[in-house]
Amino acid sequence: MRTAIYPGTFDPITNGHLDIAIRASALFDKVIVAVAENPQKKPLFSKTERRDLVSQSVKDIENVEVTDFDGLLVDYAKSVNACAIIRGLRAVSDFEFEFQMALMNRKLCPELETVYLMPSEKYTYINSTIVKEIARLGGKIDCFLPEAVVPYLKEKLK
Repeated sequence: MRTAIYPGTFDPITNGHLDIAIRASALFDKVIVAVAENPQKKPLFSKTERRDLVSQSVKDIENVEVTDFDGLLVDYAKSVNACAIIRGLRAVSDFEFEFQMALMNRKLCPELETVYLMPSEKYTYINSTIVKEIARLGGKIDCFLPEAVVPYLKEKLK
């Protein structure tokens, strides 16, 4: 079984994230969406809340499961026998950071590949930070987020 991990903070999961998960599910036998802590970010939602929102958003994708993890991604990947890490690239500006991370992960775990997927064109401009700012300012967010996420974000920002 070819297992891939799609890691991220998902604060919250967007339609762009969902698009990548769906597309990865067509390429691998199993995709694990792995909710992570990032010490450089201060998430709006707790890790448990983010995991639950991701789970609600991907519940209809048969070969996608959701978990969270702590520590090094490569260690988690080894523990679940993953062969690949899925990363989304929206723009050239994402590439430099992602390239450095892929090289570091390859050094730590040479048998683990990084696979980059570009989201569908209609999602290339979406990111969680911008969506949260639009929501804070009272803007319409329904077109950026999975349906299950919208009420939670609105409630969190009250």
